[in-house]
Amino acid sequence: MHVSQETPFTLSVSEADLVWLHKKLELSRLPDELADAGWEYGVPLAHVRRLLARWKDGFDWRKTEAEINKLPMFTRDIEVEGFGVLNIHYVHQRSEVKNAVPLLFVHGWPGHFLEVRKLLPILTAKSPGHPSFHVVAVSLPGFAFSQGFMKPGVEARQYTELLNKVMLALGYNEYVYQGGDWGHLLGAHIAHHYGHKHVKAWHSNMPCFRAPTLLSHPVLALEPYISAAARERIGRSAKHQASGYGYFLEQATKPQTIGYSLADSPVGLLAWIYEKLVCWTDAYPWTDDEVLEWVSVYWFSRDGPAASVRIYHALTAGSTHDALGGVVRGTIPLGVSYFPKELIQLPKSWSQVLGPVVFESEHDKGGHFAAWEQPEALAGDLRKMYGEGGPAHGVVPGRRGYD
Repeated sequence: MHVSQETPFTLSVSEADLVWLHKKLELSRLPDELADAGWEYGVPLAHVRRLLARWKDGFDWRKTEAEINKLPMFTRDIEVEGFGVLNIHYVHQRSEVKNAVPLLFVHGWPGHFLEVRKLLPILTAKSPGHPSFHVVAVSLPGFAFSQGFMKPGVEARQYTELLNKVMLALGYNEYVYQGGDWGHLLGAHIAHHYGHKHVKAWHSNMPCFRAPTLLSHPVLALEPYISAAARERIGRSAKHQASGYGYFLEQATKPQTIGYSLADSPVGLLAWIYEKLVCWTDAYPWTDDEVLEWVSVYWFSRDGPAASVRIYHALTAGSTHDALGGVVRGTIPLGVSYFPKELIQLPKSWSQVLGPVVFESEHDKGGHFAAWEQPEALAGDLRKMYGEGGPAHGVVPGRRGYD
């Protein structure tokens, strides 16, 4: 494989782009709302007015930009078979522990590479009491400062090829993986395509898979009929699909259409993402500046905010199949963490459909953005899974996580 040159990356939004954003914010026209509607119809008008005012007159992008630039960021050209060369952005934080475990962290939507920020000092820390990791957090194509695919026909296979090639280019021929949201779904694919040879184990904080059948897993398939807890978890997932799934269908079927709004209206983009940040977390106390930093990364992204939602169409072929098409039960060690406000809540035993579960952990707080909401808990699970005495300790030859 040809190894391209790594280039240090510094985020520097042009003054012209900042002026343009503020013009767009000044010209914003907000809708009305029904009296006492609360969150029933979506983001309340008062929230958007407050965030708009802060974005326009108080939020300091240059200060935020300087903080983001403290992360060790790089770009590199990665060739994807049949789709040309993409310039890919990533964070690469090495531990001072020589034998640290290489870990690939993959975000989802509406997340991005900043989700890894709180994990970095924990996972890369040196201590005789826990393993250390070399952490790589790739911005998926079309997200943040990674170039997106520029022609149709992309599938999960191209995403996993790209992710694996980034790790190989960094010298990590064998590594472990962590993900939630699209990071989870791509984890199932990367374990399927590169398990054993390159990916030695993986961990998910959104363990979901196709429901077991009487033919494939008869005992697991019967659990909802005999377990009230299993029925309760399935019911919570069904509620999300009934009342919180519209965004998925729009982005999976007609991403270009919603893309015009996301690319043209900063307030439209703000509301579209803010709803998820609030509703998908476990009462996480978002500050206005946290929200605006998160959304600004989308607004100032390399290919624009519309590019990120195309992953929904790519991995579901326009919603004609689920995002796990072609994946069969994995054979590499799997760890799972259950957070109470995760969107997809399935019977815990069903995680066995994904692969051989060697580690499980249940938490009493946390939601969809576990790495941001509960970084200590998520990092703790990874330490237990890969540390001495853990079920996946030593899976990467020569990289046990300790000096």
